[in-house]
Amino acid sequence: MSSRPSVLISGAAAGIGRATALRFLRAGYRVGAFDVDELGLASLAQEARSEHLVTGRLDVTDPEEWEQALISFAGVDGTLDVLVNNAGVLRSGRFEEIDLAAQQRIVEINVGGVLNGCHTAFPYLARTLGARVINLASASAIYGQPELATYSATKFAVRGLTEALDLEWREHDISVTALWPLFVATAMTDGMHTRSTESLGIRLGPDDVAQAVVEAAAKGTKGGVHRPVGLQAKALFASAQVTPGWALRIANRFLAAPRH
Repeated sequence: MSSRPSVLISGAAAGIGRATALRFLRAGYRVGAFDVDELGLASLAQEARSEHLVTGRLDVTDPEEWEQALISFAGVDGTLDVLVNNAGVLRSGRFEEIDLAAQQRIVEINVGGVLNGCHTAFPYLARTLGARVINLASASAIYGQPELATYSATKFAVRGLTEALDLEWREHDISVTALWPLFVATAMTDGMHTRSTESLGIRLGPDDVAQAVVEAAAKGTKGGVHRPVGLQAKALFASAQVTPGWALRIANRFLAAPRH
């Protein structure tokens, strides 16, 4: 087994996950990159050309596939330094106009995928000194976002799970952190037109978030359980700590108001 620290990343074939895998490789990690997009993973392997990269299929909604991914990467009784729960999906638009099955799928992936990952990876993390879990949340978990209602709700769930597990797992020397980027220029936001994106723009790229993930892996919760990514998210997060709920509601109504 490699003496390098290890990291397993879900949703690693493209976007933030792919950029994160490449950054961890450059930082000297052994990287497990998993996704349902096997062609994307093959492309990642070709780009990385590293013996320290392991790729494999993973549907995050399936606990058995999580078990197999962990065994293939870490071994039956292995260890895991860092788990990055990155896999997620997004649909934008008015809540009542988005197909119910599509919304349920958002919950299955964005919430169920994180829950499955944390639960199945726990034995590996608990066997590792100073293990880290990094969950991709979103600035949409500051206040429920119009036109992103279900996506926003899933990120509130990730926020709550992160906070609870960071407290529960301290006795196992596992820190759990949530990253809070605003909108990121990936395939998830291609063609997305909401009033919030029109107001705030899309100012982050995948590598901006990937850098924050690697930094969080190094610092754990020394930088806080919640770590906003980018100037906009930092400003929104900081203001939310001192702003009453009614004022946050007004601010979000303004951001979501039609632009003329």
